Formats: sequence, structure tokens, C-alpha cells
Amino acid sequence: MNIAVVGTGYVGLVSGTCFAESGNEVACVDIDAARIEQLQGGRVPIYEPGLEELVRRNVKEGRLSFSTEIKDAVASAMVSFIAVGTPMGKNGAADLSGVFRAAEEIANAVAGYHIIAIKSTVPVGTNDRVREIVSKAARHRVDVCSCPEFLKEGSAIEDFMRPDRVVIGSTSEQATVILRELHAAFLRTDNPVIVMEPRSAELTKYASNAMLAMRISFINEMANLCEAVGAEINDLRRGMGSDRRIGSQFLFPGAGYGGSCFPKDVQALIHSAAEHHLDFALLRATDEVNVRQKRLVAERVKQHFGPDLHGRSFAVWGLAFKPRTDDMREAPSLTVIEELLAAGATVRAHDPEALDSARRIFGGRITYHQSNYETLAAADALIILTEWPEFRHPNFQRIRTLLKSAVIFDGRNLYAPALMKALEFRYYSIGRRPV
Repeated sequence: MNIAVVGTGYVGLVSGTCFAESGNEVACVDIDAARIEQLQGGRVPIYEPGLEELVRRNVKEGRLSFSTEIKDAVASAMVSFIAVGTPMGKNGAADLSGVFRAAEEIANAVAGYHIIAIKSTVPVGTNDRVREIVSKAARHRVDVCSCPEFLKEGSAIEDFMRPDRVVIGSTSEQATVILRELHAAFLRTDNPVIVMEPRSAELTKYASNAMLAMRISFINEMANLCEAVGAEINDLRRGMGSDRRIGSQFLFPGAGYGGSCFPKDVQALIHSAAEHHLDFALLRATDEVNVRQKRLVAERVKQHFGPDLHGRSFAVWGLAFKPRTDDMREAPSLTVIEELLAAGATVRAHDPEALDSARRIFGGRITYHQSNYETLAAADALIILTEWPEFRHPNFQRIRTLLKSAVIFDGRNLYAPALMKALEFRYYSIGRRPV
């Protein structure tokens, strides 16, 4: 089947590439000419494991193409996926201008029966508004559906190729049959296609992310309580997680959640509730806890070294909001580093993939290092903010030799306190007794 994907950001590029990998002919469109030129040259502007290889293979085999021209891509396709960004506005609402502009341009270009499937994360009622725009612009019948994505950065290809479920928001039997067929290649197991009305599909995406964000904030609050009463968060987490009604996923304490989804989607859901005169107090608390948690590591540094950090230097391992991505949107590292700089410290940073992203944010205010050990030279302490696998079993002897003092602030609980004690480190983690 011929498919157009409007938007070549994270969701659009992964979705279009995976649809091409399953045999479809996919044209990905974006208004960013520089990005399209980069993709046409086989270079992927984001880091996602395995994505660049898939892009190059499908471009070479003629199933995947990139263009700034939406008209030709849509005219030859039966399905167009809208995958443009919906950034958070100042009031917490999602900015839908890109979605509406894409819908109108698609409607103007359709050459016959067409399906517009919205993959962008959008508030309840967006499908209805898009349908109104399309009905005024299209000369042919167009069904508007919602197909929310459930991709995790760092494992997006696996999530797309082997999804837990596919959600289709549709009121058209014809569109539902076609969208089912498009996704059938990825559903060889009993994982379901769940068909519902568009409003429910739109809300399902927000509700899923909000629930996961709530679990993270909950376990972070429990970690802080553990420290206050002398309990151990890992024991508590295992005790909770072994209950089948609760499970162990997303019950790992840390320096707070970040990324392109959780912070934005929590705020958007709070805003949607307020528009309907509902106070989503639980989600407001989730967000407040997360904002506070991001400051925790910097506060611990100041408790140890004092509030004035002039003349102090700190090594930071991990800048991306999670491993296996270069995404620093809303990352805890942003808060921690800004707090350290404001207190007069200098920061030496390393991340396996996010150094370029960090340069665009911090410029020359911090230094960047290709090796994690390079950051340690003459630093007063090591701060860990992302749980990259290569940080889990470092050479502790080398760390001790390079640091001015054997102090580690671990925002991801990578190391066992007993080991830190045996190696004679001062060690601060989350929800566990300091060593």
C-alpha cells in the first residue's frame, strides 16, 4: 500500500520506516528542508538504536522516500499519517497548529478516497476539529481516524514491530478494515487491535502516559519517605512489585522523569480536565513531585559541600533523559546542571549520545567529554543522572584516583551501598541510607 507520513520527527520517522520495512511504499514529508536533505543522504537526525540501518535499507530498496512536497506524496497514497509535533504551550495546552495545517494540506491533495490517521498526541476532540477542516477542503471522501503511538525512546522499533496493542479510533468500517490490514504485519501474536471511537483513542494515549508518570512520582515519594524513616526503597519496591495487581514496571526511584512525552502529556491532560471544569489533583501532584525530585540531587550536593560551590568542579555522567536516546527534553540533567552553575560550580559532562544535544542547550557554559573517565579529572565528585549500561560496572579504582574526593551522587541507584562502603566511597543515592 502507498502511505504518506507527514512529519519526520521521532514518531513519523520510526513509523514510516517500519511501515516500509513491512513492504509498503512510504513517502515521508516534512517542511524542514535541511532535515529532508539529511534523510535523503541516509543520515538520521535522531539517535534511535537500529533506525539508521532500517532507513538506509528501505531507501535503497525503493520503499522509503523523503520530500518537502506533500501534494505528490498524498495524491499517490490511500492513507496519510499525521505525525507532526504538538509542543506544550505556556498554559500547558498542546499546540495543534501543525496538526491542523497538515490536515488541510492533505485534504487539498487527495485524489480519491483517503484515510487521515492522526498519530500525533492530541487532546480529546482534535479528531472532530480535523474532520471539520477536511470536510471544507477535500474534493473526495476522507475518513479521519486516530492511531495513537505507544513508542518508547530507545526501543521504538521493537515497540512498533511487536506492539502490546494497536489502538484505532474510527467511526468508519472501511477505514477500520484498511488500518487493521496495515498493522496486521506487526500482530502475529495474540496482542490485540482495539477499535474504539476517536475520542476514546485520543484519551487512551494521554491516560497511559499519565498512569506511568504517576507510578514514577509515587515511587519517588516513597523513596524520600524511606530515607526519612530509615527503610530501604529497593526492598519496598520488590515487596510491592511482587503483587500481581501492581507489578514492578516503572517502580524505580530516581531523579525524576523527563522526555518528550510524560511532562507534556501530564500537563495537557491537566489542561483538558480544566477545560471541562475538572480539577485533576492527582496529576497536578504528580507533576509537582517530579519538579521537586529533579532538584533533589543538586540539593544533596549543596548539603555535602555547602551552598556556595565556587571553585568546585563536578563530573556528570548522563545527560539524556533515559539511556539509548540523545533526547534531553525535560531531562533531570537540565535542572541539576543549572542548579550547580547557579551556585558557582563548573561542570564536566559526558553522555554516550547526547553531547551534541547538550551543546545546543548549554553552549560553552560546561565542558564536554567523549570519555566518562575524562570528566573525572580534578572533579570534586561524580554525579550520575542517566542509567547507561556502561556506567553500571565502572573501574572504581580509576574513579578514586581521578576524583579529588571519593564522593558519588547517584540519581539512578546504579551501585550497591555495601560495595560503596567496602570501597570507601561517600555515596548518596535515592531512597537508601547514605554511605
